[in-house]
Amino acid sequence: MTSQETILSYISERQERLTQIAQEIWDRPQVALQETFASALLARELEEAGFELEWGVGQMPTAFVASWGEGSPIIGFLGEYDALPGLSQRVSVEIDPIEEGGPGHGCGHNLFGTACAASVMALKAAMERENLKGTIRFYGCPAEETLVGKTYMARAGAFDDLDAALSWHPGDANIALNGSSLAMNSFRVNFYGTASHAGGAPELGRSALDGVMLMDVGVNYLREHVMQEARIHSVVTSGGQAPNVVPAYAQVWYFVRAPHREQVDEIYARVLDIAKGAALMSGTSHEIDFVTGCYDVLPNDTLADLLLEKMQAVDDMRFTDEERAFAKALQATFPEGSVGRAFEEMKKSTPIDLTDRDLHDPLWERVLPHSATPPLGGGSTEVGDVSWITPTGQLSTCCWPLGTPGHSWQTVASSGSSIGTKGMLFAAKGMALAGLDLLTKPELLARARAEFSEAKKGKEYVTPLPEHTLPR
Repeated sequence: MTSQETILSYISERQERLTQIAQEIWDRPQVALQETFASALLARELEEAGFELEWGVGQMPTAFVASWGEGSPIIGFLGEYDALPGLSQRVSVEIDPIEEGGPGHGCGHNLFGTACAASVMALKAAMERENLKGTIRFYGCPAEETLVGKTYMARAGAFDDLDAALSWHPGDANIALNGSSLAMNSFRVNFYGTASHAGGAPELGRSALDGVMLMDVGVNYLREHVMQEARIHSVVTSGGQAPNVVPAYAQVWYFVRAPHREQVDEIYARVLDIAKGAALMSGTSHEIDFVTGCYDVLPNDTLADLLLEKMQAVDDMRFTDEERAFAKALQATFPEGSVGRAFEEMKKSTPIDLTDRDLHDPLWERVLPHSATPPLGGGSTEVGDVSWITPTGQLSTCCWPLGTPGHSWQTVASSGSSIGTKGMLFAAKGMALAGLDLLTKPELLARARAEFSEAKKGKEYVTPLPEHTLPR
């Protein structure tokens, strides 16, 4: 049996157990930094397989690293397992919460972490059989949804000695991800004023809410004078408690996003100036509460091509008529235009000609080649931070029907179904085979690292986190 056959048979023979793990995590969703069940379950499985554990990485109790092997190269697999608030849902084509207002796996992270754990365990089996040298690691990364986990692990140096990293994300197509995403800062601005009777003595008050509202007006004007691709989002998290009391405290929470880290830094500095001006205009004081920040993803074509090759080699994803019927019924609940929009985006991501037949296919089984000029995504991920520390490759597999809205109850339903499980197992096989090549083909790893060094253009990773910021 070859090393490749060892990997594929290992995952196939354990698919029932891997499905059970993913289902148990789906059954017990926990939000960012509270993922005690998922982290413990995955860690226990890896420890029983012979991996050594390190807990509390990056000052986060639910973050861990599981390692096996010795020496170089060192290949890391990035696992995630946090859920989203308010998305509790059964495996159903109708809105049907398990717990009203409870969390749910609206991004498929029950599948995400399980697949990466499966990859490293299968790779270990092949390495033992062939007496292969090197080190493999599973990174248990909490709080991806709040963009906290990997940024704090990166600040702690957890990825510094990696030769390469591999990751994936559930999606609606089988494709190697070679595009980028937006860098981001998340921060809150607290305004402090003076309380007073709003009707009887308004002149004695200084409204913290005025500070928030004046700041938001300034930011609205700023939007006209930043690059087209930049995004600034905000919510007022605290604005006072009664109209007849001048608010002594108010808070606004911002995300600032842009294609590159230095662009975020520039826009962020301008937003901070607006906060100062708002405080001066309202007669209040203010402070900045920095939550987190992340980098844009630095693509690596060498690793993207490798992951594509391995997915094409596996090519064993097949959906049943029952699964297709379920997917079609889910699609009928999507917001109007979701499927068509996803189809058009996919046309930009792959060089092959997609047809109306593809548009009307709810579950895509084939592996799509990636475009040489992939579009820039509008979201953010702290995989970007890892990608600026070591060459990083990502893939996506079909775990949801085409056009499934992100962070939705439909995503939860599909991630808890056999559709999600099939995508998970497919991803695990592709990543494990890619990891094997990185361990056994030094010229391939050297090419990935040379591309990485050139793409950085002399820039080194510097954490966006202030020194004393703690994960939360």
